[in-house]
Amino acid sequence: MVSIVGKPGRPIEPVLLTADERTELERRVRAPKSSKRDSERAEIILLRADGLGQEDVAEQLGCSSLRVTKWTVRFRREGLAGLQDKAGRGRKPCLSAQRIEKVITQVSQPPKGRERWSTRSMAKAAQISHSSVQRLWHANDLKPHRTEVFKVSNDPRFEEKFWDVIGLYLNPPDRALILCCDEKSQCQALERTQRALPLSSGHVKTITHDYIRHGTITLFAALDYLEGKVFSRLDQKHTYVEWLRFMKQIHRESPPDLTLHIILDNYATHKKQEVKDWIERRNRQQQKKNGINRIELHFTPTSSSWMNLIERFFGDISQQAICKGSFSNIRELSTRIETYIAEHNLDPKRYIWRADGRKILLKIQRAREKLAAV
Repeated sequence: MVSIVGKPGRPIEPVLLTADERTELERRVRAPKSSKRDSERAEIILLRADGLGQEDVAEQLGCSSLRVTKWTVRFRREGLAGLQDKAGRGRKPCLSAQRIEKVITQVSQPPKGRERWSTRSMAKAAQISHSSVQRLWHANDLKPHRTEVFKVSNDPRFEEKFWDVIGLYLNPPDRALILCCDEKSQCQALERTQRALPLSSGHVKTITHDYIRHGTITLFAALDYLEGKVFSRLDQKHTYVEWLRFMKQIHRESPPDLTLHIILDNYATHKKQEVKDWIERRNRQQQKKNGINRIELHFTPTSSSWMNLIERFFGDISQQAICKGSFSNIRELSTRIETYIAEHNLDPKRYIWRADGRKILLKIQRAREKLAAV
């Protein structure tokens, strides 16, 4: 047995570590999410392995020498497993298995006439404290207070349309302009009844809950996927007439020798016969002149507008320019929208599709299986 001489007359027996043990102990010391307890125990063993005596280690770490001795002995006897607390320590659980099972299993079965349990209503039913209910729900990742919105498409050609749209994002064709198009209808010109109180230190911005309605307007927009710029038009209505006007505007403002690949949803105005006839005429003219079609339509699957990246732009303009504003008339709202889009086009930022299509399809399949099992 090798001994290292520390303080006079007191030979120190070193702690021997394998390479894997040292690596794991060093990881525990450095890891930001390690508890102070685990980090200290790992550091004790590392210092003892470097030849320090128990009093020196205790002094350096600011703990008792008895603690250093305890974890040194445990490590020598059991290795890394010896640095874990023994089972059965601490206060014994006071909740019966039946009550715990009730809190966990009945969380999805709210009482009659209610949409969900609260911690207090569940505590009353299970005859335990509401804090115990909260801990059990947290430990099992149960969140009855939260509800998220979803819709699984029932389009029989879902996968075909899905890959058609995703393919444009991932592998754009040559001599083409990819445009994500849609209309944002019912943009309301709401005038708040009192002036907003501005943001200040310790106080959030506040607006009145009531307002005066001054009418609505529809924003037609087309997002250039490759450049990030936005074509736009404002109209009072959103029938096929206004949609056709917008299509003609896109045709005029786009380079004449490119095919316009337009991604859009299944709204009836997009499929109106008058719109189809106009597209056919433009395509015949383009075929004669350049040998390619002028406009190709790519419809997203039904209930799948999330695939159209113009919706991402609509979310931004709603939050940053429309929803929290106060407008005394339609003209003010129109000016705000036009100004926002003009500023966006001066320094456009692309919305890039990064999601893995196969993973999306697997997620949708799991959702369908869950719906079928309900």
